[in-house]
Amino acid sequence: MARQESDRDDLFAELAALSPRVELRVGDSADAVCAGRRESTGGWSVFFGPDRVYHFDASGRLRRAYVEGFLYRSEGSTLSRLQRERSAARTTLLRQDLQPEELQTFFTEMRFWLGNLVAQIKSGQLRVVRQTPEHEDVLSEIATAFERPLTADPPLAPAIRG
Repeated sequence: MARQESDRDDLFAELAALSPRVELRVGDSADAVCAGRRESTGGWSVFFGPDRVYHFDASGRLRRAYVEGFLYRSEGSTLSRLQRERSAARTTLLRQDLQPEELQTFFTEMRFWLGNLVAQIKSGQLRVVRQTPEHEDVLSEIATAFERPLTADPPLAPAIRG
């Protein structure tokens, strides 16, 4: 894990391990959404800028997330919220499992963001800024991929060890 986070100037370029991958914008907005699939697992990731990121398995179950400065990882039945605590010598992750109400709030918010993304894709409100591979219909594939987490049951992937 990096000792220092830095602003991500080009999320699309950083997602080189994802294919297909795409950068989307609503109209002339400066805010980009980047998404792509990890070929090795078939899982999809979506980046609503650098501070709201969701990673799913191939079935649409949430594996990991980064939201408003906190890391989250699946424990199978709940999410662990991990907070970095830094000293001059080391970085420590402080873990707290979400309570049922907190987990429900997390999922409500995540589904709001994903639902809006899918609706904007289907209504043609988003424009493709960049995509790889260049001549594929990535938008319909992304809409399908991000509909899965809206109804995934269970909503969490098996626990991530570590």
